Amino acid sequence: MSFVLFIAVLVVLIVVHELGHFLVAKFFGIKVDEFGIGYPPRAFTIGKLGDTVYTINWLPFGGFVKIFGESLSQQYSKEDKKRAFVHKPKLVQATVLIAGVVFNLLFAWFLFSVTLMMGAPTAIDESQAVGLDTRLIVSSVVTGSPADAVGLVSGDEIVGLVSRDASLETLFPSNTATFIQDRAGETITVSYIRDAETGIIEDVELIPAHGVLSETPSTPAVGIAMALVADKSLPIGQAVAQGFMGTMSALKTVSIGLGGFLLSAVTASADWSQVAGPIGIAGLVGDASSVGFTYLLYFTAFISVNLAVINMIPLPALDGGRLLFIAIEVIIRKPISEKIGTVFNVVGFTLLIVLMVVVTYHDIIRLFS
Repeated sequence: MSFVLFIAVLVVLIVVHELGHFLVAKFFGIKVDEFGIGYPPRAFTIGKLGDTVYTINWLPFGGFVKIFGESLSQQYSKEDKKRAFVHKPKLVQATVLIAGVVFNLLFAWFLFSVTLMMGAPTAIDESQAVGLDTRLIVSSVVTGSPADAVGLVSGDEIVGLVSRDASLETLFPSNTATFIQDRAGETITVSYIRDAETGIIEDVELIPAHGVLSETPSTPAVGIAMALVADKSLPIGQAVAQGFMGTMSALKTVSIGLGGFLLSAVTASADWSQVAGPIGIAGLVGDASSVGFTYLLYFTAFISVNLAVINMIPLPALDGGRLLFIAIEVIIRKPISEKIGTVFNVVGFTLLIVLMVVVTYHDIIRLFS
């Protein structure tokens, strides 16, 4: 089921990306021969509208747009030159290429806004909790603390605390902290939810002199920071505004993260455990859907931002590489030789395949470990 959901998400995001290329090409009068969902071989033709054939193809891993006139070596009639991609101004070519990235970002903005209108998880004060279905979430875990030792991680939802003489089931940050501090020297049992599955950890030690809290080393603690979270729906105006801010924040986070990873990969110091390939993402999509539809939409928005950033990498097989070629052609004031372009495309595509194989290998290792 996770794999099917992943394929569905992937197809939607790639079709949105290709739709950007398609619509902007049409806007500038460039002929589009085919708009396909899935990859060839062709399953059937939906129909033809104008000069464009719309198709469904057998390999269900995305979609494509076949734009007319991408080869300089081809001979074009005077009429065809008006509609050929390579005979359009460089600015128009660049706009068509970057349109896919822009559409992925716009789609992410739309999804972020929708999740906020539907009711996205939001950190709230205890004073705002009246009438809301709240959850106590672990926001961070202190390294070396009792919580760290027993395996609690950020994102866990605490659903119950039990000591030898009392239990706490209605949880807020304040009464949870009080419950823990009143039981110095004891052990407690912690119930939690992670990835929609309930777990129980017994014998969590509360040692006053543990020194978990550096500012108050004698205060008993398990070593977690807590956030009270509730699903809050925003009106459309606020949702759109915060959805935009969320998109920009995700764009910054992904760009910095991907840039740092690529740099570390070049220097052979990359932490591959921090990167997920198709197998890892399929599992994450399944996890998100198991929590709820809103979480799936939110995660899809984040993947859309990732797809936008990845496509801007200046490798010839990606939009970023083609934009780099256009920039070089503007500087040298002549087209790059198609033989050189072919070599760079092969090299770029090979690098992408190697990267995907390595990432998938680490996905499989994590899966079995």
